[in-house]
Amino acid sequence: MPIFQRERERLIEVYFSQQSRQLTIEAGVRLMTQNGFNDRLYWVKSGELKGYYESSKADLSLKPGTELFTVSPGEIVGVHSFFSRSTVASTTIIASQDSELGWIDLNTEALEPELYGALSDQLMPLIVDELARRQQIMVQQTAAKERAMQKLFRAEQMTTLGQLAAGIAHELNNAVGVLSSKTETLQQSIYQRMVQRRPHLCEYLEHGLNHGQQQSSAEVRQRAKYFAQQYGLEKGKAKQLARAWPEDEIPQHWLTHLDDALIYWDMGRDIHDMRLAATHATHIVRSVKQLGGGEQDKQYNVNVNDTIEQALSLLQSPLRRVQVAWHGGEMPAIYACQNELVQVWINIIKNGCDAMMGMASPQLEIQTTVQRKSIVVTISNNGPAIPEEVRRKIFQPNFTTKKGGLSFGLGLGLSIAQRIVQSYEGSIAVKSDDSRTTFRIKLPFEDSYG
Repeated sequence: MPIFQRERERLIEVYFSQQSRQLTIEAGVRLMTQNGFNDRLYWVKSGELKGYYESSKADLSLKPGTELFTVSPGEIVGVHSFFSRSTVASTTIIASQDSELGWIDLNTEALEPELYGALSDQLMPLIVDELARRQQIMVQQTAAKERAMQKLFRAEQMTTLGQLAAGIAHELNNAVGVLSSKTETLQQSIYQRMVQRRPHLCEYLEHGLNHGQQQSSAEVRQRAKYFAQQYGLEKGKAKQLARAWPEDEIPQHWLTHLDDALIYWDMGRDIHDMRLAATHATHIVRSVKQLGGGEQDKQYNVNVNDTIEQALSLLQSPLRRVQVAWHGGEMPAIYACQNELVQVWINIIKNGCDAMMGMASPQLEIQTTVQRKSIVVTISNNGPAIPEEVRRKIFQPNFTTKKGGLSFGLGLGLSIAQRIVQSYEGSIAVKSDDSRTTFRIKLPFEDSYG
């Protein structure tokens, strides 16, 4: 046993275990009162006491003020008034549990002073122990205060950002609404004119409107070479046809009316892309609105698989060159806002698409399962590993690794996704290594969730 510990036990035995200096108090009883008289040093044998600071104007008959510390078995209390010999208590001490205490007072004589020194010298191990305990309490309180201040500061930041976002979203929503409406009007007008004047070419316009360009640049180059060799087409026409037609075999009427077919397909493709851009902008506006913390309408019988399929549909453009493996398990219906869940999947999948940009064979895998009354959604990609320092900050608002060029970011997507998931009492976590990055989302569906 260390010397310090042996000496401490000797002090307890010699000074605080005397039968005549034992005290038992019930929970709720006041041991000492702030600014009141106290000439004793107490050692807690069992139970628990709490120290409070009370304003000088407070009525001490009322409930205690601010809680400062807890005194547990093996600890001492009354240090200031005893060792300063002021006999004035610096705090109010109240038993929070039935407690047993041993005590000494200023009249207690030192035992064996010739061997162990004066009483104050003998009690030094207890004082050192007590000061260390109080320092630890102070450090913990300071850390807790700092965390609370940081949390408050972030909350104020997000409130201000939310207010700005609401105004920006309103203006953007108006502009996006005009873009979407005019695109639809333009599409209908062009199609009706085509039906009236050149109905035999409507098929090519419809193909562009409905499908757009589904092939990646690498697939277009490969198929263009094949078309040029197979059908004797010049390089420019072969490449344009490769953008429009996704299969190796071309229908004869496309070849017969090739110039007109490519012109009207190109027109339909442009309108198709304008519609996609309007839809994408709408979802960006919805993301910005999420910062304002606005309530979303929830409904029963929401199927998580349906929300994922809707997200994949809305992300056709960024997923065009990505190999997607989608495994949807049997899902229970839950009580949720469908648009919110769609937004979660969009933000996570889009984040993965950005991470895989420039890769030769980007892959995305999505799986849904049910585990112990929770729906588990895993979204994995084969992009580069996320460094540990980035992984720790990835859900923080305004944190982004996209710094410039066209691939810029506000750092809000994953923060919004986390906020939505947590609003359903769910969780979201990310794991990443050199082979895969996986986001794992758990959504409970008991009680009010299913």
